[in-house]
Amino acid sequence: MKDKILKAFRESISTKEKFVQDNVEAIEEVSRLIAGAFNDGRKLILFGNGGSATDASHIAAEFVGRYRKERPGLNAVSLNTNMAVMTAVANDYDYSEVFSRQLKAIAEEGDVVIAISTSGNSANIIKAVDAAKRKKLRTIAFTGAKGGKLAAKVNHAFSVPSNNTPRIQETHITLGHVLCQMVEEILFEAPRKKR
Repeated sequence: MKDKILKAFRESISTKEKFVQDNVEAIEEVSRLIAGAFNDGRKLILFGNGGSATDASHIAAEFVGRYRKERPGLNAVSLNTNMAVMTAVANDYDYSEVFSRQLKAIAEEGDVVIAISTSGNSANIIKAVDAAKRKKLRTIAFTGAKGGKLAAKVNHAFSVPSNNTPRIQETHITLGHVLCQMVEEILFEAPRKKR
């Protein structure tokens, strides 16, 4: 059993190392994009299914609450958290509409979207990204392997180099944490023009 435990941790570490080597510049660029949106009074909107839904909520909470610094809350929202809205839309329309309908209602031009899907092929995620593009939102995907259909649809795609869902999700939450840290440093350490 110890060998299996060690193997799981080593796989997680090596997946993250490969991911960051391939994406460090893009992480910096997206950190600046999100910080700029917050600085301009825009919001960050996140969503996903299953474990990706909890990642969306977790990352939103880090921005609204705090990550490492005492600072004002930042306007981030997870579309997964309002179960009345989710179940009403799924029941009255279709589950594929649960995120796109919310985006149509609350998103404004200049907002940033993070769509999370390990496969990159979830119909409701794809539909939401299409809605986001029609509203001129800036779009980011957290996905896995080759990125599925989602990676080709967004402005910035972070595809974890793995087909193993747990390793993908572990990298996604690390990416979310690093983005929070970088955004805090940009907004609350560097000189800024307005808040």
